[in-house]
Amino acid sequence: MKILLTYLLFVFFIITAYAQSTHNFDVVVEIGVCTNFSNSELLKESGYSYVEEGVGRLLMPNNDDEEFNKILIDLKDNPLPIYACNGFIPKELKSVGPDAVHDEILAFAETAFRRADMVGVKIIVFGSGGSRSIPEGFDRDVARLQFIDLCKRMGPVAERYGVTVVIEPLNTKECNFINSVAEGGELLKVVNHPNIQLLADIYHMKMEDEGHESIVNYGKFIKHVHIAEKQDRAVPGTNNEDFRAYFNALEEIGYEGKLSVEARWANLQLQAPEVIKTILYQYKN
Repeated sequence: MKILLTYLLFVFFIITAYAQSTHNFDVVVEIGVCTNFSNSELLKESGYSYVEEGVGRLLMPNNDDEEFNKILIDLKDNPLPIYACNGFIPKELKSVGPDAVHDEILAFAETAFRRADMVGVKIIVFGSGGSRSIPEGFDRDVARLQFIDLCKRMGPVAERYGVTVVIEPLNTKECNFINSVAEGGELLKVVNHPNIQLLADIYHMKMEDEGHESIVNYGKFIKHVHIAEKQDRAVPGTNNEDFRAYFNALEEIGYEGKLSVEARWANLQLQAPEVIKTILYQYKN
């Protein structure tokens, strides 16, 4: 009886150890790249799950449907889905300040959202530093109220087409408004719409010395993540920067979104396989 019990315990420990070891190789997050969808085949071969395109390049809100239909033809056999689009609002369409043009922005956005729905894009990234930067001398509190009003009006339009707009905090060298996950999170408490949410860009967080605690504190709003190294905005692994505190924070909030590499590539073809390995290794450890 003792021999049988010992044997069963041995088998149990072997199975448990095997389960734990295989769990370490689970896909913990889907990783994509901000790039032209023409790179999809290369990225798929390297293990990436999707592409993040540009609103202007892919959805072309300023072009007529005939031009956009050509894109649809090109996308027909694309090997990777296009999950997200960035580069949302052109700098000429001001979100805040004395020249704010909310009606024009919403018309532009509706075209973008309608076409996003047609190609399966789920996330629209609202960085757009040129559009949302506060003009010199303009009251910051007024600008904040303007932006909140724009987001409140944009939410129902995004909902109609099944897309989520994520506000991307940008570092202060690129924009003077919404420069941290914390600032974006506080703003979204006021906006209070399920289709207007938040992006955590680890590059911008590092540039602003914003710790991983902001991901934990505002995790309920975070629906998308960008990553690059702080030095030279290089791809992960270039300078061996450590992202684990941020990844642990994403795990702590039960993050179920995706992660896009938005960085400067020296050579996409050569670097792509190593970059995804670097991210997954740190994400698991």
